[in-house]
Amino acid sequence: MNRVIVLGLATSILAGCATTPPAPPPPPPAIVEAVLPAPEPAPAPKPQYGSFGFDSAGMDTSVAPGDDFYLYANGTWLKNTPIPSDKSNYGSFSVLQDLSQQRVRDILDAAKDDPSSRIGMAYSSFLDEAGVEAKGLSPIQPWLDQVRALKSRDGYAALQGEAARNGITGLFGGGVIQDDRNTDIYITGLGQAGLGLPDRDMYLLPDANFVSLRASYLDHLTKMLTLAGETNAAAARAKAIMDFETRIAKVSWTREDVGDATKTYNKMTLAQLRKLAPGFDWTGYFKGRSASVNELLVAEPSAFRDIAALSAKAPLQVLKDQLIVQSLDTYADVLPQAVADENFAFFGTKLNGTPENQPRWKRAVDFTTNVLDDDVSKLYVAKWFPPESKAAMDDLVANIIAAMGRRIDNLSWMAPETKVKAKAKLAAFTPRIGYPTQWHDYTFDVRRDDLFGNAMHANQWSHDWNIHKLGQPIMRWEWGFDSMTVNAQANFKLVAITFPAAILQPPFFDPNADPAINYGGIGAVIGHEMSHHFDDQGSKYDIHGNLSDWWTPKDVASFKALTGRLVKEYDAYEVFPGAHVKGEFTLGENIGDLAGMSSAYDAYHASLNGREPPVIDGTTGDQRFYLGWAQVWRRNYREANLQARLLTDPHSPSAQRTWIVRNFDPWYPAFKVQPGQKLYLDPADRVRIW
Repeated sequence: MNRVIVLGLATSILAGCATTPPAPPPPPPAIVEAVLPAPEPAPAPKPQYGSFGFDSAGMDTSVAPGDDFYLYANGTWLKNTPIPSDKSNYGSFSVLQDLSQQRVRDILDAAKDDPSSRIGMAYSSFLDEAGVEAKGLSPIQPWLDQVRALKSRDGYAALQGEAARNGITGLFGGGVIQDDRNTDIYITGLGQAGLGLPDRDMYLLPDANFVSLRASYLDHLTKMLTLAGETNAAAARAKAIMDFETRIAKVSWTREDVGDATKTYNKMTLAQLRKLAPGFDWTGYFKGRSASVNELLVAEPSAFRDIAALSAKAPLQVLKDQLIVQSLDTYADVLPQAVADENFAFFGTKLNGTPENQPRWKRAVDFTTNVLDDDVSKLYVAKWFPPESKAAMDDLVANIIAAMGRRIDNLSWMAPETKVKAKAKLAAFTPRIGYPTQWHDYTFDVRRDDLFGNAMHANQWSHDWNIHKLGQPIMRWEWGFDSMTVNAQANFKLVAITFPAAILQPPFFDPNADPAINYGGIGAVIGHEMSHHFDDQGSKYDIHGNLSDWWTPKDVASFKALTGRLVKEYDAYEVFPGAHVKGEFTLGENIGDLAGMSSAYDAYHASLNGREPPVIDGTTGDQRFYLGWAQVWRRNYREANLQARLLTDPHSPSAQRTWIVRNFDPWYPAFKVQPGQKLYLDPADRVRIW
């Protein structure tokens, strides 16, 4: 508030008797106006990176953009940026995640001595390393004893249900979800599980890398059984677990099939599930989960049939041993250091190449965020998410929605009646920015001296909260992750796009950067998430989020022809000798990048209102747009992590994501890309979908 201060001049008049006329009053003092120097204009806020929002020092201009645009934009950064010892990869996402982690640490440090603070108590319980070591395995012992006490397979399925309630996946995963074909109701949905390694192919591929990984996993199983106190023939029992899981891997669906929304929609009654997979006591399983189920979705019916049959044939000791190892791996980080170290030695170092675990304070921050995410998020967004960021994002989202609408109007392969439905779906989007409109009220017990109990109570609360949704109205306010997560999301069933507060920072979004950088960064991410609703799977969901056939058969055929070209483009990228990007597996994300960039580019040019963008430091607006895209994908990988990602991550590696630019006509003149350069595509070969 501007305050005007009025200074009043008080005048005293002294009166007295006089015999002579009073002398004339002196002339009033001259009024001199003070001339103050004009204030210096406040310097314009500077972007965080470079002079216009891009870290040009990280470029490698010795590389021709047309040969490798990723290295051209990022090569010096990649060469000079080591991966921290507690990370499997490091890039733009990591920088922001580290920042969020430090900010949350500050919040938790301020709360840890407050006896009334739940987040402070949870954080303190993890930091109390001495207390955890003193207790040993005693906190988890009652559960392990319950597993050991199983004397017949009659109670095995019920025990699996209890394990699921405790956060241990077991043979089958899942919970209460929206019914894909009637998203106004909740239904129980289950999916295949039963593997300790992240992907079925890791058990089956003959590559030397995976042969070595399997040997290390077998060693890990042996060590975990030993740490649990199962020292009798631990190696032989570990081999039996490995053999059992290998048989499960052989009957499990591939990730490509698991990602197919049509193939995985299989509604059946509980009676039909019993008939499909009679080798497993499904009634006992759901009783163990405290769930009342009459109808459910089974994602991979043949896998359920075969996994149930395998469990019926497996020796009971193998089933119990597998559950013991799964229990220790699930809770490793809240158990003594020997268990945490062995878990990290395999899943962190061997699987992903990470040399060292995070320091305990970082793990304590992550633990507290995981178990009380909304409690932490409330404090985080109050301190670190200004209203201006949300307002700017609202504008960007509106601009990109409008741009995508114009692109739909101009599609040559889509029928007019389908375009009307597509634009109606676009108008129905719910953008969720920064933080949810409602918070969960956690009712489980949190104690300063019970780390394991805090973890188990949080898992049980989360499970029970999920189960209680059956018969309830859809909770559209729920998010899939917390506000501190550097990520974004498209939710097909809610027709929503979600951008947590933590991603709305440089290099993705900088209010002081040139607009081209923001449109190429967060703008393309916005467009990416929007276009997921029209990708190979999202396009199967209608304006209400229901799985339905709302395209004409000709639309579907045209779309598949176009996406098939994108599959081939990505199949050709060889990351390691003999190891390629899987074009079908990464298709949805590659469509998202292609369509997201298209919409963001159009929105950027529309925002100029016919004006020519300025040339800044020798760069044109189009150049800055594409550089903004390339900058957000800067990332160095450890080889083991990148190997694993080719099997498990539906996103293409960062270099190949950046190379999507070769499909855009304006990129070619912007960087003078010529025929014969490695990324050059003939105009007829450039993929254009949305």
